[in-house]
Amino acid sequence: MRRAAARGSQLWELLALLCWAAAAPAPPSAAPLLCNVSLDSPAEERWLPVLRHFDPAFLRAAVARVIDERVPKWVHEVIRPIAAELEFLMPQPFAGEMLGLCRALGISLGDGVLLNFAYESTAFCTSIVAQDDKGNIYHGRNLDYDFVDILSKITIDVQFIKNRQIAYQGTTFLGYVGLWTGQSPHKFTISGDERAGGRWWENAIAAFLNRNYPVSWLVRDTLSRAEDFQSAVLRLAGIPIIAEVYYIVGGVSPKEGMVITRNRRGPADLWPLDPLGGAWFRVETNYDHWTTPPPFDDRRTPAIKALNATGQHNINFDTLFKVLSVKPVLNNNTVYTTVMSAALPDKYQTWIRTDT
Repeated sequence: MRRAAARGSQLWELLALLCWAAAAPAPPSAAPLLCNVSLDSPAEERWLPVLRHFDPAFLRAAVARVIDERVPKWVHEVIRPIAAELEFLMPQPFAGEMLGLCRALGISLGDGVLLNFAYESTAFCTSIVAQDDKGNIYHGRNLDYDFVDILSKITIDVQFIKNRQIAYQGTTFLGYVGLWTGQSPHKFTISGDERAGGRWWENAIAAFLNRNYPVSWLVRDTLSRAEDFQSAVLRLAGIPIIAEVYYIVGGVSPKEGMVITRNRRGPADLWPLDPLGGAWFRVETNYDHWTTPPPFDDRRTPAIKALNATGQHNINFDTLFKVLSVKPVLNNNTVYTTVMSAALPDKYQTWIRTDT
């Protein structure tokens, strides 16, 4: 009898364990490869250690597919013949890094430029900057893009190392020298969301020839150069860029949160956090915040509802990740989710969203 009772007890314990496991939430998707890129190395060489982790044939096929499906044919004809001249128009370190990547992969510099242009044009995203009731700033983003099957395999977290320390870090696609998501430790965080500007290719090429920055290059340049939240906002708001964009910035002190709506030549709007007025978060997708998003792509409203349900006193890394996992904030085109806080740089974390 005792043995039977013991067996029965063990069986119930096993069943309870199985039920708990079935009810437990699924773990987040896998983290991307974490890579170090040395800023002390020559620009043309600094990505070579990262390339060793990937199949060159796959990378060449990925480049070809993105370019063929995203870049108009007339742009091919314009860019490829003048690729050598473009090298002298591009600022460092971007020109050197792109040239080194292209040589290592055996593709033309023209294709490298086209690849970077293609990623600049259609990044549909959701970014959130929020302040908890203790004054801590949290920043999260989903990056949505076509080619999820390809991009999920080449998404990487990168620590940019200078003098043996992390100068800044970010998340990107291998072969893309800009950053849409990044953090300068103990200073600020940045994410970028596309803003539709119309006739993108014509204007972008003309602006690039005038030596305006691609929008993601300005993110990385700001992470490298700006000393604090305020100087980051000034750079991101004022430096001419090749396409319209939303820059979302988080700092390390209370009230340091901002959505910058950009035209190519300067700011169209600055939208700061106002926690004393009840605005403890800002949500930016791909539409001006003073307009109504279209019904077929309203990620803003579900994000706001989820944040209000969470509450300012409960916002943290985990709850922000959950907000970014609410449908359709999370959708079939979401490549990755990142949560970060410049005051806690070791908590920077990215998940590749293969669970959508």
